[in-house]
Amino acid sequence: MAVQDVVNSNWTPNDPVPSVKVRTPLLSEVFKKVNNAKNKPQKIKILKDNDSPALRAICKWSFDPNIVSAVPEGIPPYIPNEAPEGTEHARLSTEHNKLYYYIKGGHDAIQSVKRESMFVQLLEALHPSEAEVLLHTKDKQLHRVYKGLSDVVVKEAFDWDENYQRKDA
Repeated sequence: MAVQDVVNSNWTPNDPVPSVKVRTPLLSEVFKKVNNAKNKPQKIKILKDNDSPALRAICKWSFDPNIVSAVPEGIPPYIPNEAPEGTEHARLSTEHNKLYYYIKGGHDAIQSVKRESMFVQLLEALHPSEAEVLLHTKDKQLHRVYKGLSDVVVKEAFDWDENYQRKDA
């Protein structure tokens, strides 16, 4: 609320202040919180509180055995983006809709050399911690990096069935 709005309204100090989400955390920050949480209910709550299409896409790719990476396993040669956080980085939260290029059945018409080049460009555009998340995701190793992040936890947090689909859909 702007100062003028408060002056011209019936607002009182006892009224609740509207909550404003100032910054959306990087997915790497969400996974770090999950890693640091003490128990399964806390881990699930963190995932639910930070639920987004990007978070779901990364978790699904990492845990669903039916999703197979179309880029080679391992770390490709790339130069991590060293720009300070919040400046010149792409974010998985905005780039997640392009991840289908990197899975089998997503866009198979692209030649593998072109796909790998695009993947390296994406890694170089991301904040280094999110590039790491993407690398571990494609190799289905996210659970090894972030303690307590498991298929059981993500299924419960996102209300997914055994096929990683929403139960209510």
